[in-house]
Amino acid sequence: MPEDPKPDAPQPEAPKPETPKPAPPPAAAKPPAGAPPKPAAAAPKAPAVMAATPWEDDLTKQLVDAFPSRIPEFFSYLGQNFLISPPGSVPEIVDYLKRECGFDYLVDITAVHYPERPEAFDVVYILYSFSRNVRIRVKTRLMDGEPIESIVWVHPTANWLEREVFDMFGIRFANHPDLKRILMPDEWEGHPLRKDYSILKMDRRWVQENLGIESGQ
Repeated sequence: MPEDPKPDAPQPEAPKPETPKPAPPPAAAKPPAGAPPKPAAAAPKAPAVMAATPWEDDLTKQLVDAFPSRIPEFFSYLGQNFLISPPGSVPEIVDYLKRECGFDYLVDITAVHYPERPEAFDVVYILYSFSRNVRIRVKTRLMDGEPIESIVWVHPTANWLEREVFDMFGIRFANHPDLKRILMPDEWEGHPLRKDYSILKMDRRWVQENLGIESGQ
């Protein structure tokens, strides 16, 4: 019988082409001997501080006529107009702005604490006029512990807004109908938004007694 044909022998695989290696980056040229060193990179410039600019228009002239010498400053900052007055004039100015100038919406009352200043607090009243489509701010400065008259009789919504400022900063509003805390518990000691009292140290006793944890956990 004829022999079975032998299977073809396996052919060797063709060699794979080698992937070319990337060329190394050129070495940085060394400065010649004796060359002066390169100057250090300049530090980034601090952003420019935009200062408030004087604010003057028909409204400021009307207010100066109505309150001579009681509004010493009118300014505008980033398109936001504000006036500064002594604390005793604030209620009357806010009332006048509502009755005579159309600022009939009390947007907010807030404060800022500057513990290094003798007059440690700025109190800020934000007012809006729907007819003018304009917003202004009335600012005043208070010493720590100095009260300011409530404006609830001008804007009833000031009731809760003044309570919040009292709760967070400890500023008292004289003749407020019900001045008490609105965010923190009644027994809480301290005012969370003051800058001279760490939040971690604030009323550890209340936290331990009511939450059963150490303050700051």
